Amino acid sequence: MLNIALPKGRLGDKVYDLFSSIGYDCAAIKEDNRKLVFENEKNGVRYLLVKPSDVAIYVEHGAADIGVVGKDTLLETTPDVYELLDLGLGKCRLAVAAKNGWQEDLSLPLRVATKYPHVAKAYYDAQSRQIEIIKLNGSIELAPILGLSDVIVDIVETGTTLKENDLSVFADVVPSSARLIANKASYQFNANEINTICSRIKEKL
Repeated sequence: MLNIALPKGRLGDKVYDLFSSIGYDCAAIKEDNRKLVFENEKNGVRYLLVKPSDVAIYVEHGAADIGVVGKDTLLETTPDVYELLDLGLGKCRLAVAAKNGWQEDLSLPLRVATKYPHVAKAYYDAQSRQIEIIKLNGSIELAPILGLSDVIVDIVETGTTLKENDLSVFADVVPSSARLIANKASYQFNANEINTICSRIKEKL
């Protein structure tokens, strides 16, 4: 039985549809219930529905053999897993945004609010820019509006939320999309099956 960690939500639905299309369907997952584990013994697959930010943790520690997680999360948490494939789903970017008309003062440390402190620090370290990280877990756009930070580093998809809050992208940090990852030990034991999954997915992309 191959354990697959799926992120809950829209991305997880798209990923499941992709796996289903290559022969790893599990009809119960489409039923209206609150279950978190779904099995299809015939296909030899067990799906685990987990919080998107936890997928890599389940895979790294072997509770799941493979999983799907955003590149942004991989860059931030650097889990000890194999990154096998870019699925091209959930495309977005990590970007620096600030209030419209904001002017940077290079003589002062830059105050950066973000859910991605590791990524933000690496980005500004590469520019030798002194910063102060303010770690937030949600509503990041509020930080520059209320003067808590100068800029934010956050996920941008359409940019609508930024526009509605009088913010603009000032710089792109890194693109992101959903990646197929594998537990290192599981990959050694299930290399044929996991590689088959990768091959079938590549044919669909």
